[in-house]
Amino acid sequence: METNKVLHFVPSEAPPSGMSKNGYFFQEMEQREAEQEDGSEGREEGQDSPIACGDDIHLYDNQSSPGPDADDSGCVLLNTSRRYVKLMNFEEEVRAHRDLDGFLARASILLDETAASLDDVLKRMLHHVGQDSHASEPGCNFEEVMSLLFTDAGAQEVNGEQQPCGHTNTHLDKCVETRTVHLLSETIQGVTATATGVQYQQSWLCILCNVKTLQRRHVCISRLERPQNWGENCCEVRYVILILAPLKMKSTKTAMELGRTFATMFSNISFRQKLLETKTQEEFKEALVFQRHQMTAANQLPTAVEEEETDPRSHKPLKCKDFFRAGRGIYEDLCRRLPLYPSDFTDGIVGSNKTLLKYMTTAIFLYIAILLPAIAFGSLNDESTRGEIDVRKTIIGQSIGGVIYSLFAGSPLVIPLTTAPLAIFISVIRGICDDYGLDFPAFYACIGLWNSLFLILGGIFNVSLLMKLFKRSTEEVIALFISIAFVVDAVKGTVKIFHRYYHAPTLSNESFQALHPHGRGGAPAGNGSDALSELSLNTFPETLIQCTRERPVLCLLLMLGTLWMGYTLYQFKRSPFLHARVREVLSDCALPISVLMFSFIGSYLFNDIELPVFKVHDRPIFNVAPFERLSAMNVVSAMGLGFLLALLIFIDQNIVVSLTNAPENRLLKGTAYHWDLMLSGLINILMSVLGLPWMHAAFPHSTLHVRQLAFVEQRVEGGHLYETIVQVKETRLTSLAANIFIGVSVLLLPVPLQWIPKPVLYGLFLYIALTSIDGNQMCDRMALLLKEQTSYPPTHYIRKVPQRKIHYFTFLQMMQLLVLCSFGMYPIPYMKMIFPLLMILLIPIRNNVLPHIIEAKYLDIMDAQHM
Repeated sequence: METNKVLHFVPSEAPPSGMSKNGYFFQEMEQREAEQEDGSEGREEGQDSPIACGDDIHLYDNQSSPGPDADDSGCVLLNTSRRYVKLMNFEEEVRAHRDLDGFLARASILLDETAASLDDVLKRMLHHVGQDSHASEPGCNFEEVMSLLFTDAGAQEVNGEQQPCGHTNTHLDKCVETRTVHLLSETIQGVTATATGVQYQQSWLCILCNVKTLQRRHVCISRLERPQNWGENCCEVRYVILILAPLKMKSTKTAMELGRTFATMFSNISFRQKLLETKTQEEFKEALVFQRHQMTAANQLPTAVEEEETDPRSHKPLKCKDFFRAGRGIYEDLCRRLPLYPSDFTDGIVGSNKTLLKYMTTAIFLYIAILLPAIAFGSLNDESTRGEIDVRKTIIGQSIGGVIYSLFAGSPLVIPLTTAPLAIFISVIRGICDDYGLDFPAFYACIGLWNSLFLILGGIFNVSLLMKLFKRSTEEVIALFISIAFVVDAVKGTVKIFHRYYHAPTLSNESFQALHPHGRGGAPAGNGSDALSELSLNTFPETLIQCTRERPVLCLLLMLGTLWMGYTLYQFKRSPFLHARVREVLSDCALPISVLMFSFIGSYLFNDIELPVFKVHDRPIFNVAPFERLSAMNVVSAMGLGFLLALLIFIDQNIVVSLTNAPENRLLKGTAYHWDLMLSGLINILMSVLGLPWMHAAFPHSTLHVRQLAFVEQRVEGGHLYETIVQVKETRLTSLAANIFIGVSVLLLPVPLQWIPKPVLYGLFLYIALTSIDGNQMCDRMALLLKEQTSYPPTHYIRKVPQRKIHYFTFLQMMQLLVLCSFGMYPIPYMKMIFPLLMILLIPIRNNVLPHIIEAKYLDIMDAQHM
């Protein structure tokens, strides 16, 4: 018989706008009946439901009433209806506090329950309630209560598959032989209605049961040792709340009202994470009391809070007068962040919720992720500046600037770094100095001081407010360009190795001249490769052969191996192997493990093959710039280059801060755009005068830092695994420790740091580029061009924007990216100087040009912050 899927929506009331923040409970009742009433027409699956979009939270309540026995065909009818139920208001509803106080007085809590099946968990919970000395229910047999929890306690499976949660909307279910549907009689489950549609909160489930033989209400909470998969929309259950109540009760004391109280608390994702960190029942109770205080205080906050005028993330329109309030933005940034400054050092260290292991793994990750790019860009600067800025100076500059930034920045999770665009800019400056006979250290320092002056003025006059004009799509184009720049650097380095070594074996000039000082016939020796036409390679030892094919092949394998192992371990936390804590540690340490492993393979196992390494010079580290060697005209000309450099740093700095503080990262301590911009200017003053490389907030290191410190909650939807960030430890300790260790690493030059081959550095670049595209909506939409339509994910833009408009928008973004790559990576040096201006031009293109091609409403949907 064909299965019909029907949804019945019966909203009891429209959701008022005042509850959009806290949301609603969503109640679903499923009743198994032999006959379906005429006129109870359902809405087919696929049509729009009356569930509001936004951040509304609903509760999903299942209620099944016993029906007549199934006929010989083994079929029953299942009717489903839904209605809205408001969240419990802890400020106005007295019953919420009394319910919690009653539970705390007779707490029935099971921590780290090892049972895997729902039936076993419920039996353990009922047994625990029955053994409670406070229960005193002589007329109730708790074993018989089990039969009331399910529609049919005797049937455990339907079609061979266990279906404990009853979240199916199928009205016609086939049963095996005489078995009927085994569903929970009444449950509450949270769902969140967002722009993407309905998302189930799959980590908790509240089960309700009315028992007429009970004398009073009982609540039992069980925290499972591991998340359990109990069917569709219950694939990651970690908490089970069991509510038992007498059949006849006052309207404010029913099982539903009691369930509302606890479901309201468990609908908060941060609260569920705090409960995971508790180790005893007393800590569990304290978390419940603290959450009640938080919810009561949240309701007492004034509804209309005046937004700060200089916050780039506020929704106030941009006005010209905002730029003339000198110092206002810095003042508000300091007022926002200074009260939380001590907690930046104590969170995760002091108190019960210690996260020392995560801090250690994150610091190790940052150490490798910062040190190796510093070595790579230092080697690039060494080649372009002919030793004026080398690897040693780059490491020292990174340590000094990183320590200052981690101590005083308003966004401590942001990682400052010298980047590829800055390395290109430095090479262009060196070329200008060679063309016009200028002193490089002095001209470099002069440009840096002009740059710092513009950055400081930008912080004072609130120029970061221009970030209001940057849309998500613009930020993602620039972020993807940076990722591509890492890939290009890795590919160029590998191609250079192949171009140098992947030829017919040749001899170095020195080796040939050592054997034949006068060459052929007494003439001076020329190129060694020319002489090989006359001599046999077999007559020379292998140490004299300069170009052999095994060297570039090994370099390619080391680069790809570093990428493969790093990314495999990074994804290991999603695998079913080992313990969850072990998986998390391996995932956090993926990059260090990969780098150390393949450095060992390249430098020890294949020590007979000489691999390319970076150079180290024995020169003074700190050299004060000789400004007296510059003329007045040189200083004025440096101003223009300093302005372009400031423009580049301004865009990168603010975009990285914006991406780090994206709403989905759930950072709570606020931002400090203006103060961080001025701090970057102050740091670069020191870098310029001492001849160290400039630095600014780096992508994707900053977002990867956030991801390392994040606690996530997983859910399964449509066969896909999604991760939601629950909480991020906003600390300064990880970046501070990493940069201090980087400074100490100068003592490790030249060895053992020179044991890290350049191909491993290139593999790190590929790893950073690959992991940085997670969550990049532009990459997701580019992937749609290669997928069939049935495989499209149910994202908000797929639901609300015509497919042709999506592809148009993706194509226009790809054109912008192509232009950026053309100018930013073009071999002519002077074309790279105007690259910052092109980044600024993306703003009017998005705000003024694209709305004439694609409707503005569709652009706003595709630029939505919440996925």
